[in-house]
Amino acid sequence: MAAIAGTAGWGFHRVFPGAGLLIAVIPAATAPAMVAALTHRRPLWLALALDLLLWLAGTIPLYQGLEPGLFADVANSWHALLTTLLPAQPEPHLLVLVHTLVWTAATIGAETMARTRTRIAAAVPALLVFGTALLLGVDGEGSNLPVAGALFVLIAALALLRDDRPPIWILAGMPAAAALAALALVVGPLLPIAARPYNPRDDADLPPPVRVDSVSPLDRVSAWLQIPDRELFTVKADKPLNWRLAVLDRYDGVRWTSGARFQPTGGRVPEGDWTGKVDVVRQKVTFDGLPGTWLPAAERPEQVSGVRGLMVDPESGALLAAARPAKGTSYEVTSRVPKPSKEELLAATPVNDPSLTAFPAGPQQRLFRRLAQEATKGATTPITQAYRLQKYLRTNAGYDVTAPPGHSLKGLEFFLQTTHRGTSEQFATAFALMARTLGLPSRVVVGFRPGEASGGIYHVKSGHVMAWAEIKFDKLGWRPFYPTPGRSSAKDDHDVVSSAIEESEELEGEFTQGGGDRPKTSQPQATGNGEEPESGPAMWVVASVAGGALLVAYAGVVTALPWWRRRKRRRAQGPEQRVLGAWRQTCDDLGLKGRYALTAADVVARQSDEISAHVRPLAEISNYVRYAPDTVTEDAATAAWQRSDAIRRAVRARTPLTTRIRNRLLLR
Repeated sequence: MAAIAGTAGWGFHRVFPGAGLLIAVIPAATAPAMVAALTHRRPLWLALALDLLLWLAGTIPLYQGLEPGLFADVANSWHALLTTLLPAQPEPHLLVLVHTLVWTAATIGAETMARTRTRIAAAVPALLVFGTALLLGVDGEGSNLPVAGALFVLIAALALLRDDRPPIWILAGMPAAAALAALALVVGPLLPIAARPYNPRDDADLPPPVRVDSVSPLDRVSAWLQIPDRELFTVKADKPLNWRLAVLDRYDGVRWTSGARFQPTGGRVPEGDWTGKVDVVRQKVTFDGLPGTWLPAAERPEQVSGVRGLMVDPESGALLAAARPAKGTSYEVTSRVPKPSKEELLAATPVNDPSLTAFPAGPQQRLFRRLAQEATKGATTPITQAYRLQKYLRTNAGYDVTAPPGHSLKGLEFFLQTTHRGTSEQFATAFALMARTLGLPSRVVVGFRPGEASGGIYHVKSGHVMAWAEIKFDKLGWRPFYPTPGRSSAKDDHDVVSSAIEESEELEGEFTQGGGDRPKTSQPQATGNGEEPESGPAMWVVASVAGGALLVAYAGVVTALPWWRRRKRRRAQGPEQRVLGAWRQTCDDLGLKGRYALTAADVVARQSDEISAHVRPLAEISNYVRYAPDTVTEDAATAAWQRSDAIRRAVRARTPLTTRIRNRLLLR
């Protein structure tokens, strides 16, 4: 029983890779078995009390001492794991969940074995623990098929041993069980649920965007430039690159802020939109005097190690530490630097995301649009518009570290019309806002130039700070643009920027040589009774029962899960959450699971008139939630679900029964 419970607990290796998981699993699997063996002739309450005391003692190695918030950690660890990007760091407040589940399964199983004559029923709690590990480890690396095979063999051995069969039965039965387990390893990946398993993280509520530091890195640009020799950090890397620090995608007319939803991670960073050719760059960053908790890295990281309490925004790839790293702290980063071809750049089209083209209300919008149209006159393709806008700012204003700081609309208006001089703070923010008036989704990035090279190590100082802008293209992802002119004449003293400018000029020449801009294209943008029978079942009976139980369990999941998900969304707290739940449910019913950010036009264009008549008003209600959540009423939530129910009935009426059954079996 200890082996079965421990093997089930090892199913969490996709959540917590490494030896840290063993500290939680081994004591939890073995201690209850020892208690059951020593107290099986004593009252059950005594054994359970001893198990509880030992469970508390077992948490001491996890926490390196007694933890007052132990029970709160057990209660909150579920949600914490569902909002963590795998692999999760082996933190005590997360591992305590595995410790508790395995301990509970081992206790129930061992006491059942010691006090009854049941066979494999004692293994049911361990199977439930393994099922939990499967759900929580959907996004993890590796496979749990070998663990499932080992569980099957151990449970078969348990059934044979409990029959008091002669040893020859065990010698004959174990190879048969191992053969069946091997067959399951081959057949398992072919099952429908293996192709697209249900991921509970899709339904988890992510933490809301928060302001990371009291002072935005963009607000520090001018101050850093006034003291350019302050040591901030060093980077050991194979090649010089820009070290990005913070990504800012929201603008309220006064300042740029981050809308990132940071999630804890053990080091893995989800891939971005670009899936083509890349350069893999490894860096080792060592802190010196860099303030705040943002972590610099080149381009989009894919793996980070050496940061305790690491968090990442899956959308932007920005990195954050739970606490400000101390001087001398080092960590390693592996980044993917996209290398798109000329053809891919020339064919790029911007994504359709209203939040990335939003412009604050005010009279300055007309000025920004007029200047942007003048700068991009004659350019009809998005990539050419971006290049010409970049060139316009680089040639019509000058770089000046003594220019007034700030990036409010009034300040940028003064910069564009009067002073025509500023730092990268003004150039990057002006570019991003002018791009938005052209329908180009943009954001601002704060980072640093490569720094001073010395023996393969780049020393980055405060004077190397730089802001640039990025525009998001479909499938291409975010592409950087550098509107800040060089510090001497029209050339930049920064090799990375100079290369990017030369590339943009070369690509712009491709259009000119072709006789004009190419046509602009658009793309739309988710029990036993305690008595011992006379003889045990044959192995084929055990295998059949196990297979039937799995089929029944699978049927129960595919039947109950859609109902539970819909019920949870309909009964969410607050009318604004119920409206968003109705919109998400509608996207699921329309086959757009996970694509909840699609606009009304995108969704309506895909549907018939009967369905679009309900989708359009539902989308209007959901837009109020996104932009004015305080104005949403209970009547709006009720109306949203009435529309959602009507859409569901219409979809079911036009979808053949066989298609509905197939989608249900595949958990779509």
